[in-house]
Amino acid sequence: MHALTPLRSVEAGRLAISYHEAGPADGPPVFLMHGFPYDIHAFAEVIPRLAEAGCRVVVPYLRGFGSTRFLDASTPRSGEQAALGADLLALMDALNIPRAVLAGYDWGGRACCVVAALWPERCAGLVSYNNYNIFNHARALEPDTPANELKLWYQYYFQSERGREGLRRNRRALARLLWETWSPTWVFDDATFERTAPAFDNPDFADVVIHSYRHRFNLVPGDPAYAAIEQQLAAQPAIAVPTISFDGADDGVRPPAPASAHAARFTGGRDHRVVPGAGHNLPQEKPALFAEAVLELVRRG
Repeated sequence: MHALTPLRSVEAGRLAISYHEAGPADGPPVFLMHGFPYDIHAFAEVIPRLAEAGCRVVVPYLRGFGSTRFLDASTPRSGEQAALGADLLALMDALNIPRAVLAGYDWGGRACCVVAALWPERCAGLVSYNNYNIFNHARALEPDTPANELKLWYQYYFQSERGREGLRRNRRALARLLWETWSPTWVFDDATFERTAPAFDNPDFADVVIHSYRHRFNLVPGDPAYAAIEQQLAAQPAIAVPTISFDGADDGVRPPAPASAHAARFTGGRDHRVVPGAGHNLPQEKPALFAEAVLELVRRG
């Protein structure tokens, strides 16, 4: 259960992005993107599988996580989906990687979907957890079923100043509670959680998280720097690259959806799979399965 080291850092867009890299420098590139409230260690058992298969594997800390930092104190601490996608694109540019397989879940999966939809020439293939993971702001205030609304308690909590302060004070306890409820069949030990928990000590963590969940309900403005991207995403653009999408059968926050529910959003060929015994953190719960999906797309070229 060792921490992923060494870490590298590169200036990319508005961030100094901290990332782990493995595998041959001339191998087919793969970006692995973590979610909230997780970190790069979600891919600890995926990375060696891909590296051993000859892939160049890049695993960054998202904005607000780990040792990734904003370059300018005046930059808004936005957590909106356009910012996450722009960060991934900027990292690809900074590393001079023109095209890669993009794989992620939760926030990281959303970043991958944004790049795949808006810059398909940069995406050789997409592994997306929870299907089409671009948020539809036009439907943000439409109620869900009571059972599904209950699962989103943390999002409503974060709309209040009580929730902001609760996240600041209790970030580790809150994250662990979400791990347990979102992946009810995943048995992890203290050491596994404690390997990730320092990622939440980032000084921008709470601000980025709170903005993310308030912005998705249209309750706070986005960063004007990403307004053009958000406008494009509002059209719910199709993803025209080869895709493997997943849902976990035991996901405690996003119930599995049939392939037909998102079929119109994928125009480049897509295989949807529901994984028995998996919750929300698929790469850490089922690393061999996640790695094999990535390699399927790498082999397609």
